[in-house]
Amino acid sequence: MTGSPRRVRVADEFPELIEHVPGEEQETARRRLVVDLLVVPSGNWVPRVPTNDSGHLGLLVLDGLMARDVVLEKPLATELVGRGELLKPSDRDGNDDAPIPFGINWTVLQPARLAVLDPSFTRAAGQWPPVIESVVRCAANRTYSLAITMAVSNLRRVDARLLVLLWYLADRWGRVTPDGVILPLRLTHEMLARLVGAQRPSVTTALSQLEEENRLRRAPDRTWLLRGSPPETMARQPGAAID
Repeated sequence: MTGSPRRVRVADEFPELIEHVPGEEQETARRRLVVDLLVVPSGNWVPRVPTNDSGHLGLLVLDGLMARDVVLEKPLATELVGRGELLKPSDRDGNDDAPIPFGINWTVLQPARLAVLDPSFTRAAGQWPPVIESVVRCAANRTYSLAITMAVSNLRRVDARLLVLLWYLADRWGRVTPDGVILPLRLTHEMLARLVGAQRPSVTTALSQLEEENRLRRAPDRTWLLRGSPPETMARQPGAAID
């Protein structure tokens, strides 16, 4: 694991963790829930934390952005992992006993900070069921996000896939401005192609079309600006959904 750990109060970094703990107990929970913080720089990442240890809940992303690729001969599926999502990166990664051999590649797209929810955290958190519920919700949110990405890849038109994906990501991480919604993610055409299950040239063409239609714009800092309103349902856009 890249980066040197330091101890932090995880509820200070992720207040959602204790928001449903009774008010008179929140300060105690905040002081008791202390974990290692791992800071991971941009680039390829090989997890080294033994998250399969008994009682280890995993790694909670406090900020940053990561991509997880499932690889056969080339990246087969890609998911984005960001704030408020839970990782158990050693689970099945490179499992030699799997019926179809595959690899897992992690790439840190924007420097990330991860809270290590080790067995000592789990023992302390057991005093407050809402804390455990919050951690479970983080894991469920990641499953939901992956399902959305898979659904997007089944839309027929590449421009529809991109538009739905970018608005979904903006709902998670965007910021509303007078000019539109800023999506502060520096996603390359190649990364977007992997996320929507398309070829990079097709994605480049579709993005150009959407820019011409004033639906989005690439900002000078390589982030994205979404204009207009998000699509209500793809079924209402002719040709967007699979028959």
